[in-house]
Amino acid sequence: MDTYATLVLAGLVLVLFLVVRMTKGERRQAPGPFALPVIGNMHQVNKHAPFKTFMEWSKQYGPVITVYLGLQRVVVLVGYETVKEALVDQAEDFSGRAPAPFAYKATKGFGLLISNGERWRQLRRFTLTTLRDFGMGRKKMESWIQEESKHLVDLLRENQPAPFDPTFFLSRAVSNVICALVFGQRFSYKDAQLLKLLQIISGILKFNSTPRGQLYNIFPRLMDYLPGQHHAIFREVNELRKFSTEKIREHQETLNPDDPRDYIDCFLMRLNEEKNLVSTEFHHENLTATVLNLFLAGTETTSSTMRYTMMLLIKYPDIQGKNISKYNSQVECE
Repeated sequence: MDTYATLVLAGLVLVLFLVVRMTKGERRQAPGPFALPVIGNMHQVNKHAPFKTFMEWSKQYGPVITVYLGLQRVVVLVGYETVKEALVDQAEDFSGRAPAPFAYKATKGFGLLISNGERWRQLRRFTLTTLRDFGMGRKKMESWIQEESKHLVDLLRENQPAPFDPTFFLSRAVSNVICALVFGQRFSYKDAQLLKLLQIISGILKFNSTPRGQLYNIFPRLMDYLPGQHHAIFREVNELRKFSTEKIREHQETLNPDDPRDYIDCFLMRLNEEKNLVSTEFHHENLTATVLNLFLAGTETTSSTMRYTMMLLIKYPDIQGKNISKYNSQVECE
């Protein structure tokens, strides 16, 4: 009986501690729904579309809401004006990256995607400068995109008689533009390795949108010990890492400092320049992770935007017709 009473008392003390921890400083934080110990508001959030729950809560609590996902406190911004004020008007204050256990494990804590502080500043500055030097946002990149679009149109025409899913058609085109900047090459649309990598990227991002993927970011240590799809996903992440590592190795063997071909060459040159600096952020771990960031995040975000645009054009055929007429007029002028 004494043991049972001790366990009950310990449980009550733990619950009280968690309640106090979660309500500490409540007056200084944004309002939000009442959160339970340990699980927070997870039981109230739509697991397949969390934004719908946040939109509903904003009607009661306003555009800035405090939500607990497990023990993790999250501040949710709802509405264009609120997001603009935070990410544009106060960009410096909101430039940090929130902890993302899945991304941290996938990149081993290195790279541009989840960095903060000096690492983020150095890698961001270098990456933007280097990609611009190779044509990002300039006429040179425009010509690459136009050339790649011709390959995409040819591929679409091959499937014209029947319905098809454009996901991997667009992903192949976008990834080739990124590959030109990062790897200095493009791949054939029928390249088996490229298709496999794009399927892996799609699977990783879909997993992160599932309830199990969200649970991993909330309870990472617990999930590491439990069986599930996340173990297979991390094995696929390692496939992407191997691809990046192999490309870096090939660049090292053929590097010409007088004629850098792409982002990897420039990073390797900077790495060699600062190899004796203890505090340098230009080392192989950051290179591998940043290449992975550019390839994975860049491919999916851009191709998703293009798919959404296609969906809107299908929904509004009158706008689609205007764009087609405008395109045909440009072609005739050329």
